[in-house]
Amino acid sequence: MTTSTASVAPAATTRAPASDRSRAENRLGLRLVAPAVIMMLIVTAYPMLQALYLSLFRYRLTTPGEKTFVGLQNYGTALTDSLFWSDLFNTVVIMVVSVAIELVIGFGFAMVMHRIVFARGAMRTAILIPYGIITVVSAFAWQFAFSLSNGFVNSWFSWLPWISTDTNWFGSHWPAMFAIMAAEIWKTTPFMALLLLAGLSQISEDMLEAAKVDGATWTQRLVKVILPNMRAAIMVAILFRALDAFRIFDNIFIMTKGAQDTESSSFLTYRQVIEQFQLGMGSALSVLLFLMVLILAWLIVKLFRVDLAQARGEA
Repeated sequence: MTTSTASVAPAATTRAPASDRSRAENRLGLRLVAPAVIMMLIVTAYPMLQALYLSLFRYRLTTPGEKTFVGLQNYGTALTDSLFWSDLFNTVVIMVVSVAIELVIGFGFAMVMHRIVFARGAMRTAILIPYGIITVVSAFAWQFAFSLSNGFVNSWFSWLPWISTDTNWFGSHWPAMFAIMAAEIWKTTPFMALLLLAGLSQISEDMLEAAKVDGATWTQRLVKVILPNMRAAIMVAILFRALDAFRIFDNIFIMTKGAQDTESSSFLTYRQVIEQFQLGMGSALSVLLFLMVLILAWLIVKLFRVDLAQARGEA
């Protein structure tokens, strides 16, 4: 029995060699994206290197003559400051909550857009309208909606036990965070739905019909057929939205300006560079933010472990 298991295991784990077609497509893909990658490197390489260079100095824009090399001191100061971790906590909370809710609602919207027959174009347009609105405009609209003096949220939802006509949404931390996340979810859920709709369109109707004939319920078809075949689309949707939500700035800047401990990591960087002219510390924070985004992207890709070639049916 031991010999049989040992002889089977390597065959099960050996990856099939790539076909000539797959290698040709990979080479074509590299040639197609190469100009865009080169252009992006040209545009972004200098700012990135400049930020890394400035992060090694104590440098205030109002006193450029006092520029002093401090090495990694700016990074140490940032990483040992409670404000940095508090803002990072806010950023993670906004990202996790908003992306999770957007995934659920976006999947529902994607199912509606995929299955609806009557007025399909009008329905898709209506669902995608919020994403077409500029973020600053939507942030002002939601700030007005949650306003204590003339907003409509308190009057419309005063029947809920935790909401009254005098609820001050921007008067404390968690209500203000809720308002920010509500604006974020309303604005970007259509983008999530659009990406998931692309994944739904790739699922073969024959598989769904076969599962239905076999007696599978709708829930079983969802869990056993739809979601597994949408794994690549779900990964891309979560990846794009998580990275975007992690860099949230506009809604916070418009709705609270960081009051009530609602700052994000991006907002902290903005305050250091724009308001306090601390180019050294601000550059260190921007480098840390960049590294955290890279780590987040790596974790999401590793978590899903999606083989895109296999998702296309080439493996």
